Amino acid sequence: MVSYHTIRNILFSLDPEKAHKLIQWVLSASQMAPLFLKQLHNKYNITDHRLAQSLLGTTFPKPVGLAAGFDKNAVVAQAMEALGFGFIEVGTVTPKPQVGNPKPRIFRFVEEESLQNAMGFNNAGMEDIANHLKRLYPRPIPIGVNLGKNKTTPQKKALIDYAHLIATLGAVCDYLVVNISSPNIPELRELQNENFIRDLFKMVRTSTEKPVLLKIAPDLDISNALRLCMIACNEGASGIVATNTTTEYTLLRDAKRFGGISGRALREKSFSIFSNIAKELYGQTVLISVGGIDSGTEAYRRIRAGASLVQIYTALVYKGPALVRKINEELLILLEQDGFNNVSEAVGADWNGTRCRSVELR
Repeated sequence: MVSYHTIRNILFSLDPEKAHKLIQWVLSASQMAPLFLKQLHNKYNITDHRLAQSLLGTTFPKPVGLAAGFDKNAVVAQAMEALGFGFIEVGTVTPKPQVGNPKPRIFRFVEEESLQNAMGFNNAGMEDIANHLKRLYPRPIPIGVNLGKNKTTPQKKALIDYAHLIATLGAVCDYLVVNISSPNIPELRELQNENFIRDLFKMVRTSTEKPVLLKIAPDLDISNALRLCMIACNEGASGIVATNTTTEYTLLRDAKRFGGISGRALREKSFSIFSNIAKELYGQTVLISVGGIDSGTEAYRRIRAGASLVQIYTALVYKGPALVRKINEELLILLEQDGFNNVSEAVGADWNGTRCRSVELR
């Protein structure tokens, strides 16, 4: 097979959004070739009981998932499953179809293995995506749906958008994530306030029995982030996803002054806010860490800090599909080195005094 390094050189000669569409076309085509899909599954998947966990009312066979943003319209879930992910989060989905922000709206920073995007929740809308999911769900791995309000929806009606999304999509997924932390929709982050989060999860309690999580921004003050997460959990949130992309543009040389940064440049900022939240909340709710994770060592750092699950996206662009299997293989080595029989035993180990004997894997 052609090496990913060669494929990456071709993809990186294209505009980032065109490259993404080409990848999605190839993945979509692979789903119509069962034998090829099986080959992908055999090449990239790991099955090991030490990686499996029961969370959010279902089983996650592996802790490494695909973050929202890659499969916005739930069109390549089967292919991503074949590439070894333990769960997939589709979206962000809005009630009405949305074209997103003007192009160009994705930018590569190759040296820093980072991206900057200002997509603006471009997607086919909840009805179309619900129809896709009806044909897929349930899957051997959990499917989550990331939810966002439409750009044209006034702030005072944002709750109505989220209620419609939950009612439409709750039956065709395993969990839902409320996204009020993207920097790419005007004023969306203003919904990260106590009153809205209380009202949101009061509505959730009467709308669905499916787990609903809150995704937060990395740019919140840590004390404010922790307070909002605690309010969400007290009001019935099933977990926290930390974090979204950042608007700290000084992290990248020549960054645009709009959109959000992801990838290696976000790693330490994301870890800092996650670990502070996890120190208080691990063991009380499900925590998912995302932002700059590109190796088994980094995934394990998040797990020991309190993450039951981790998600990747940008690292996949730079390192290719073999990354998922590599992270899972490295996790098994690190778990064995630290004497854990299951990944769940490592969750929050840094806060309960469990010594780390593992060394960084190269």
